[in-house]
Amino acid sequence: MSEPVIASMAEVRSHLADVLDRARQEGTPTIITRRGREEAVVMDVREYRRLRGLAEAAEEAWLNRLADEAEAEGLEGSVSLEEMAALLRDRA
Repeated sequence: MSEPVIASMAEVRSHLADVLDRARQEGTPTIITRRGREEAVVMDVREYRRLRGLAEAAEEAWLNRLADEAEAEGLEGSVSLEEMAALLRDRA
């Protein structure tokens, strides 16, 4: 993935097709700013899906590790993997 381009909302609005082409063809994401603050990123959808898959796999591995540790400590007071995932999602 290339270094991101930083552009204001107004710049992106004026050149949206270029931003999309740059993301898709060159793999260059664009960080969109509003009033000088970073607000969003435009990136290639394939790269987004790849990153999303990595994040989901990392979360699943972490939850599995927690479940394994809980199982190793004994069943008393433990929760199922599904219950643990629901608890963690509720906290987010």
